[in-house]
Amino acid sequence: MKKAIVTGHSKGLGAGITSALLAEGYNVLGLSRSALPGFESGLEQVALDLGDPAALEAWLDSGELAGFLEHTESAILVNNAGIVEPIAPLGRQGAAAIARAVTVNVSAALVLADAFVTASEDVADRRLVHISSGAGRHAYSGWSVYCATKAALDHHARGVAADTIAGLKVESLAPGTVDTGMQATIRATSEEDFSHRERFVGLKESGALGDPETVGAKIVAHVTSTSFGAELVTDIREM
Repeated sequence: MKKAIVTGHSKGLGAGITSALLAEGYNVLGLSRSALPGFESGLEQVALDLGDPAALEAWLDSGELAGFLEHTESAILVNNAGIVEPIAPLGRQGAAAIARAVTVNVSAALVLADAFVTASEDVADRRLVHISSGAGRHAYSGWSVYCATKAALDHHARGVAADTIAGLKVESLAPGTVDTGMQATIRATSEEDFSHRERFVGLKESGALGDPETVGAKIVAHVTSTSFGAELVTDIREM
């Protein structure tokens, strides 16, 4: 039995990763505010707002994660959920938007990683995947919050690897620019708030954005391979 948990599984890259895992015979537990239609078997879905720490804590206290991971020899957690807002220079970002970005992009991922390791203590092969971004490795004006949150995932992977937890491999993986709702949000931002906007408009118009299904399948092929975890901070476009 092979099992995987995917956050933000119902749309975009998360849906592509989920589809690829199901095709590889994994039972998948999807955590998202909305459901992914079209799958009758192999997929369990939980309606959960990862921007609500109390809701996440209550769900973890329910024991559902530990129950899902029972009787498996291979377990994967894919921390895919993320938001790009606020997109604006410092001083125009807003407290609520900053707090939500840090909660979804960082806090929820780290809390789930901790719970995953606890719940999978008896699993021989455990894999922790942070979906990161090139923005975590290169600064962009208007993206200081997004850049900081993705850099946090990269460094968390390094710290987890230093813990040398039995049976656990970890990697913080950038997927490249993928044609998702996040990209639409970026293109809808004003030039004043995001000076790189035209570059992302050009990627869409030229067809240079990755397809979520194709990129998702490539990520799953890597995550389930023997090379996963050999490097801690990676980019799927270099594989």
